[in-house]
This record gives sequence, C-alpha cells and structure tokens, in this order.
Amino acid sequence: MANSALSRRRLLQAGGAGILGTAAGPLLSTSASAAPATTLAAAAAPATAAGRAPTITDLGPGVVQFSLMSGLRVGDVLYIGSRNLSPPRVIGFDLGTRKVVSHTELSAGYTIQALAADPTGRYLYAGTLSKTPTDPANLFRWDLTNPGAPAVALGEIGDRDVRAVATAPDDTLYAVGGGSDTAPALWQYDPASGAISNLGIPDPGATLAKCVAATDTTVFFGAGSLLAGGNGASKASLFAYDRASKKFTSIVPRELAGDPSLRDLAVIGDLLAIGTSGSGGPGTAHFAAMDLDDYSSYTVLASNGLTVKKFAAVASDIYYSTDLGLQAYSTTAKTLTTIGLNGLDLGEIWGVDAYAGKVEVTSAYGFVAEIAPQTGAATVTDLGSAGAPTDPQLCMGVAAGGGYAYIGGTGSIARHSLKDGTVVDLQFPGEAKHAVVLDGVLYTSQYDSEGIWRYDPASGKPQHQVAQFPPAQNRPVGMCWDSTNELILVGLQDDSDGGGSLVAYNPCTGKARSWINPIDQYQMIRAVASHDGIAYLGGDNAQHTGPRGTILAWNPVAGRELWRLESKQTLGLSALAVRDRHLYGLSLSGGFFVVDLNTHAIVHTQNLGAICPGFSQLLVNRGVVYAVSDTTLFRFDPKTFAVTVVAAGINGAWYSGPSLNNDERGLLYTLRGHNLVRIDDHPHP
Repeated sequence: MANSALSRRRLLQAGGAGILGTAAGPLLSTSASAAPATTLAAAAAPATAAGRAPTITDLGPGVVQFSLMSGLRVGDVLYIGSRNLSPPRVIGFDLGTRKVVSHTELSAGYTIQALAADPTGRYLYAGTLSKTPTDPANLFRWDLTNPGAPAVALGEIGDRDVRAVATAPDDTLYAVGGGSDTAPALWQYDPASGAISNLGIPDPGATLAKCVAATDTTVFFGAGSLLAGGNGASKASLFAYDRASKKFTSIVPRELAGDPSLRDLAVIGDLLAIGTSGSGGPGTAHFAAMDLDDYSSYTVLASNGLTVKKFAAVASDIYYSTDLGLQAYSTTAKTLTTIGLNGLDLGEIWGVDAYAGKVEVTSAYGFVAEIAPQTGAATVTDLGSAGAPTDPQLCMGVAAGGGYAYIGGTGSIARHSLKDGTVVDLQFPGEAKHAVVLDGVLYTSQYDSEGIWRYDPASGKPQHQVAQFPPAQNRPVGMCWDSTNELILVGLQDDSDGGGSLVAYNPCTGKARSWINPIDQYQMIRAVASHDGIAYLGGDNAQHTGPRGTILAWNPVAGRELWRLESKQTLGLSALAVRDRHLYGLSLSGGFFVVDLNTHAIVHTQNLGAICPGFSQLLVNRGVVYAVSDTTLFRFDPKTFAVTVVAAGINGAWYSGPSLNNDERGLLYTLRGHNLVRIDDHPHP
C-alpha cells in the first residue's frame, strides 16, 4: 500500500465490544439471498432541522448461527450448550449418525458454559451465564430418558454466572462461577431436597471461578483472576473442600501459583487433571496431574499455549485443548505430546471427549471434529448442517465500507452485501472486539490475545494476522484510525494483572509499536480517538476501587504523553470522539462531557443516563458527533452540544456494548434488536 493512497482513504471505526476474527478457511457458509430490505418508521425520532426524519432500513438479522460454549459426551450422544442465543439451548448430537437428535431450551440466561451428567447418565445438568442477577434460575436439569420434555429450572446459585458444574458419585451437584459483587463461592445442589447451599468463599481475592470437580469425599475448587485482575486480586488458587468436615484446604502446586487462574479440573482415575491460564505469551499455561491420595505428589508441565482446559482419557493418555489445538499427557511417561491436525484449525475448543478410541472436539466454529489421535485424521461435521437450530445471536460489533457491512458473532463474521443483501459467514477464531475498514479492507482487533487481523474481500485470500499484541495485553477495548500518521490505534486491557496498553499498527509497513500502561498501572485504554496526529486515550478500571476516567493526550509517533486531564466521572470512560477543537466523551454511567482541546478544560457536562445507561460508542459523521447506547441512537449539536434523539428504542442485541459505524456515503449502521439497520440521517438544514 502506498502512503499517498492511504492518506486519501476513508477509515471507518466499529465501536462497542465487537467480535470479528481470523480463519482457517475463508467461509463457513453462504446465504444466496437475504430478506428484502424494509424501511422502518422512526416515529420516536424528532424531525431534523431540515424537517426530515431519519430513514431506518432493516437489513435483516445480523448474525445467524448455532454458536456454542460447552460440550459433554453422555453415552453415544454429545450434548452441546449454546452461546449468545435467546433462549439458550442444549442440543444432542449423536456420535454414530453425526446428526442432531434432540434439543431443549432453557428459561433464563443467554449462554451455557457449564454441563455435567449425573453418575447414571440419566440427567444432564446445565448452568447459565446471565446478563442480570435477577434471572429466576441459572441451574437446570434435563431428563435424557425423556428428551422431548423441557429442561427443568432447579433454582439459582448466588453468583450471577455459572461457569462450571460437577457431580459427585452420590449425585450431589457442585457449581462455581462469578459475576457478582462478592468473590466466587462453592455452591451445592442436593437433588434429594432440592436445596441450593453456599458452602463458603475459599479465596476472597479471586474474581472468577471457572472449574470444579468432585469425588465421594472431596470437592476441588479452582479460581483466580482471569477477568478483572490486578490491584491485589488473587492468582491461580486450588482448594480441596472436605465434604465431611466442611473445611477448605489450599492445595495449589507452587509451580502454578503465579499463573493468572485455574482454568479447568477433572477427576480421571486416581488423578486430578489441572489446567491453568497463562498471561506472558505462548507456553505460559500449565498442565498438571495430581495424585488424589497425596496432593504433594504431582507433575507440572508447560503447555504450548495460553490456556489448558477440557480433559478426556484415551487409554493411558489424557487429552486436553489449548488455544493452539490438542495436546496429550502420558500418564506412564509423564510427558506431553502435541497432536498433529494436518492443518485443521479447531478454533476455540469447548469440549474434548473420548469415544470409541477417538477424540471428539466441540469447536466454537460450530462443528464437531472426530480425531484419530495417532494420525490426526479428522472427520468434521457442521452442526447447522446436522440439524442444530439456529437463530440470530448477540453481536459483537459492526464495521462498514467497500460495499459491505460486517457484523461480528462468536467465531464468525457475517458479511452483508450492501448491493444485493447477500450474507456470507466468514470463519474467524475468537472475538474481534473492534474493527475498521480501510479502502475496502477490514482490520480487526482480536480477543483473546490474537492481535490485529486483515481481510480483503477483493483478494480471494483468507484473513490473517498482521500484528501481535504485547504479552498479557489480551483484550482489545478500543480502536480508531489516525489519518494523520496513518496508524491503526488499538487500546487494550490486561485481564489478569490490570492496566492496559496502546498498540499503533502501520498498515503500509506492517510494523506495530506498543506502550504498556501509558495512563497508569490500573487503567485500561477503553476509549481511543485521534485528531491531527494526537491520540486521545480514555481510561477505565476493571476493579471496584482505584483510579478511572483519566484522559491522556498521546503522541503515537514519539510515544510520549502530551498532557492529561481527569474527567471527574464516577465510572470509567466508554467512548471518545473529536470534532474540530472539541473532544466529546461518555462515561459508563452516561456522563457526557466536552473538552476544549485548546485550553485542555472541560467546557460542558451533562447527565445522559436516561438515554445512555451504560456502554456507548461515539462517531463523527456528516459533520456532527453521533452516539449509540444500549437503548438509543442520538447526536449532539456542534455549537450547543444539545442532544437530539435519532432513534429511540434501538435496543441493539449486543453482547457487551453497542457499536456504531458509517460507510463512505455517511450512512450509519448499528443493530435494532437482532437486526442490522442502516440509518440515513440529515443533521443539517
């Protein structure tokens, strides 16, 4: 790419917490046609100064797929829990016929990460993730002998999200999770009485528990700070809960104590299989095998990736997933082997099960791969083609340009043609939290620790990584285009240790630079804006305490601070945008402020919590600044900063924050409900 061409290109920013990713192959599937575009009335939007109401055109569902987050074999059937679908559902995939033979829907939650079977194989337990602590239930049970009957709600554990469940030999169920204001607890469900009990909080410094395992005498609780780490939060912790004495004992191997979190546990024979999450780069996660009769007797080995999870035994080997594929631990030789997959990309793995001497892998790409462990030969079955029920899912972000609008899902991007409505599903691993379109080329910032990726629809080539993030800087939370310096700027969060970083990537040279904790050791770079070659960084803090809301002016070429300002917002910053000499900002509580860039002073403040209750995105379009929240699309008068509602009740079905984008024509794109919409607004007379 020539520099002279780059400076003339129009780059479009996708905001919110988006998902767009990378691929082993370019496509998942193609929809030959789409539903005809329908013009929606914008009755809640007042007329513009020119007397013209905005035109809102429905472009159809944003992303339609069977997205998943768990897998567990019970007998000859692999049960798979959905992700970001409403209502959440579990499907039964017959491993003999390779067809979906059953499914049930749950009455609450949005994602199923936790599955466990009772010792007889009659019941399947499921735990859900919730958007709100007021959901009536997050524990469910499905009678597999009567799959036509719906799953039954058992009640709720006190933590909002159920991340893992396990059954003891006597059918007592144990659950762990997080998402509440308190540290995660160990929870028990007694099937005889139906009671759900809190057995205690073994690690008050932990922010999340993702694994649990049980024997007839002991429950193993694994936690840490895989999310919202730093500021004194715990690292990997492992506790043994004695079911008789009701006491917790820390048994974490010293070699694992520095890892951010325990990621998975499983009782396999006389061993406890242990997986951790790493943070310092590939190979920093660990696998461990602990003697159930002697916790001081264990083997710890470094994996090849950043995550070790999902265990299954085949003969004397224990297979598990990493972010790079499959590895096997030999219980006899006490060594690790990486399984060759003959080029097959498994994406994020949510299930590893043994069946008839082979390994069944449940992939976030929406397929099940049956793998011969000795040769790596695989049979791949797409779950949608096998009969899995699909629906529009919660989306991650929107980007537009070059004749397409891109909507991020989980493990995929839906590419919507703006010419004929055709939708093509692109296979991407992980989640692209944000994206920009530059001269028709899509650039994405990928969670988890996947770096920056490039996709050119005109080239016919698959998407690929063009830049890496610094070690431990795993979560992209902001992205913008610096047209002066011709840089893509990405703000990041360190989930494990707190703080964040800024990455500047030059698409002409292919080179990237990064700066760790430019604001301070506590604040991530949640919001990024650029004007006249200066980057404006907005801070937030994942912890309940500590600094937040700082604005930093940064030179992304020299790599130095120019000035800083405290926004004085109660919560951290969600979005920033620059129009002329004014920096616009929104906080996570809907606090709106304007900074005069000449004086570095705040010249306007307003509480917009009524129309902007949480996350938001700002965008300059047609000479004015627009904003989208979870509920409303609105814009600001460039002189008075007065707010005009463009579309009330937009209520986009976003996963973790709304996104707004525009194309070369100044048309806006976001979600209304689960559907992609195009908005033609006229802010000037």
